[in-house]
Amino acid sequence: QVQLVESGGGLVQAGGSLTLSCAASGNIFRGNIMGWYRQALGKQRELVATMTSGGNTNYADSVKGRFTISRDNAKNIVYLHMNSLKPEDTAVYYCNLQNPLSSISWYDYWGQGTQVTVSS
Repeated sequence: QVQLVESGGGLVQAGGSLTLSCAASGNIFRGNIMGWYRQALGKQRELVATMTSGGNTNYADSVKGRFTISRDNAKNIVYLHMNSLKPEDTAVYYCNLQNPLSSISWYDYWGQGTQVTVSS
């Protein structure tokens, strides 16, 4: 089992910055992927950014150039540095960890979510 604890959400004005953190603990496998997803009111959950333990990243087009994902593998912490925030970034942000079960299958773990609200 894996536990994910997020922090850092809040209210910010458009153009501002926030950094989210997520600390993972428990049975974390080598080769895992950690990342962030978000879900706005009335919409489906969507990928924001992910990062492999080897440092490969993937970003949603809507956040490229504004958000940066990073991680501390020794501490099993993943960060999301959000700059130039827009009202459309308002959502509940969820931390995700994917443990590899095989070369083609993964097991997902989710945090409880943290609210990010961007005012115009």
